[in-house]
Amino acid sequence: MPDSFFHPPGHEEAHGRVIWLLAGEASGDVIGARLMVALHAQDPDLVFAGVGGGRMEALGLRSLFPMRDLAVMGLVEVLPRMRQLSQRMLEAVQDIELRKPDMVITIDSPGFALRLLKRIEHSGAKRVHYVAPQAWAWRAKRVKKFPGLWDRMLCLLPFESDWYAARGLEARFVGHPVLQSGVKEGVAERFRMRHAISSDAPIVVLMPGSRRSEVPRLLPVFRKMLDLLRLKHPDVCPVIPLAPVMAPVVRAMIRKWPVQPVIVTDVHDKHDAFAAASCALTKSGTSTLELAMGKVPMAVTYRVNPVTAFFARRLIKVPYVAMVNLLAGREVVPELLQENCTPQKLADTVSQLLSDENAVTAQRDAFAEVLAKLAPPQGTPSEAAAREIMSLLNAT
Repeated sequence: MPDSFFHPPGHEEAHGRVIWLLAGEASGDVIGARLMVALHAQDPDLVFAGVGGGRMEALGLRSLFPMRDLAVMGLVEVLPRMRQLSQRMLEAVQDIELRKPDMVITIDSPGFALRLLKRIEHSGAKRVHYVAPQAWAWRAKRVKKFPGLWDRMLCLLPFESDWYAARGLEARFVGHPVLQSGVKEGVAERFRMRHAISSDAPIVVLMPGSRRSEVPRLLPVFRKMLDLLRLKHPDVCPVIPLAPVMAPVVRAMIRKWPVQPVIVTDVHDKHDAFAAASCALTKSGTSTLELAMGKVPMAVTYRVNPVTAFFARRLIKVPYVAMVNLLAGREVVPELLQENCTPQKLADTVSQLLSDENAVTAQRDAFAEVLAKLAPPQGTPSEAAAREIMSLLNAT
């Protein structure tokens, strides 16, 4: 681990330029860690500070406060956390004022990140937002507040640069980090051997999300779905990949399930699980692209607070919530949302994926088409992002 990745406040000038990073959830932590490595390859003297999770901390970042404090979403779900979020905002602003970094990079988490960028407008630091806000999906009017928030914005999806350009904002496409996920390196036999799963037992991956607000809404439905699914597929083996921070919560929730799912927290074990999986049931988000990389046929489901759902339906402007479907421009994978997120509908859909080869083949063919759109013109996504950031950092 390079010693120069972190130094206490007040000691940065002697060691190199300072980049202050903010990641607010597990996916941002992965992006941030890869970005740190790519930036360090271009300038070994860079110093990193800010907020991140386990992967960024493994590279030497001492997180200002636990990243999990920011991992919340939903209009209703965030209300009980407002006081804590306000305190964390104050701490972040004060740390930036103390360190006087050369650049601040916020990664995704727009609810917190964009407010932070606004608060440090006069800090003297160059500002980059990595992962363009999905204003094209909902609340498009938000773009009126974006001018002046950053010096450069990096987007993951190929259509976003044109969408933002049509509204007078520049967004630079750097490719999607899922391409660097290592999903394709999974080994099915290794997973079955490690967890003592017979070679003929169908494995169903269940992905209830990475946030505290998501998991309690989906897991009880997943349990009832499994009860129904076992009527047709009695030997089905459920596997739940999780961010390590969520594992204790989930283990407590599944303690009394009649068949204990295999809990996976190691990223390599997750990739092996994907290689072994017959199909998956996942919440919307980046997980759909990860599963597509692993060629795992899937259905997408989601359930939020009814009040949140009421407002979301009036704000969402896209025909699909699954990224795979959005990029394909058609429904490649079934979407079972809110009132359609029922045990019976989920069981019927998963059962079809376990028995209908034509449905599986159609999904896998579409996955290849979608993933081809996500590559940057040159190098890996993190390298492309690092080039954009260094060009801005080096500009006078």
